Amino acid sequence: MSDKIKVMLVDDHAVVRAGYQMLLKNSPEIEVIAEADSGEEAYRLHALHKPDVIVMDISLPGMGGIEAIKRIHSKDNQTKILVFSMHEEIIFVEQALQAGAKGYITKSTDPQLLVDAIKRLSRGENYIDAELAQRLAYEKSRGQDTPLSDFSTREFEIFCMLAEGLNTSEIAKRLSLSYKTVANYSTQIKNKLDVATVADIARIAIRYNIIQA
Repeated sequence: MSDKIKVMLVDDHAVVRAGYQMLLKNSPEIEVIAEADSGEEAYRLHALHKPDVIVMDISLPGMGGIEAIKRIHSKDNQTKILVFSMHEEIIFVEQALQAGAKGYITKSTDPQLLVDAIKRLSRGENYIDAELAQRLAYEKSRGQDTPLSDFSTREFEIFCMLAEGLNTSEIAKRLSLSYKTVANYSTQIKNKLDVATVADIARIAIRYNIIQA
């Protein structure tokens, strides 16, 4: 029986996954057993391969990374999920952890941190990039919540999709929800933000660096 840490890589760019593979091959304790390029595929392959650690981007086609984390965690809370993302905004860290992730590092960090984080998660520890952890603690200590802080993971996911220009039907299809359910979430989001239009949502998303102008 192998004592290696079984890892699944989830990123929608094959070149990025290949880079992860090369990096992790240098660590004899780690074995990459599966790869996925979407949230849906990650959910399916998790059930098939039962990895110890999932390294997942959150900017994924389909259901998206946050929703994939939530679904995998609700089905199997023993699998440790490490977010490896370009997003450095604290709201993404908060949402990923709320969904069930046990670690969060950014793609701008030293590549060796990915190896270290995988090992630490496999031992049952949590791991957040030091700079992000410091910013998270600082903002919490000052009570600096943004208007997005009260969002559930589902609301945040739909907020991001609305800001990116997806309509209600497209979001419903992507998340496997009914049109009415998405419409209700859209109304809740607008009420929480005290805005009336999707254009207002997009402006808020730009202000908090959720999307680029």
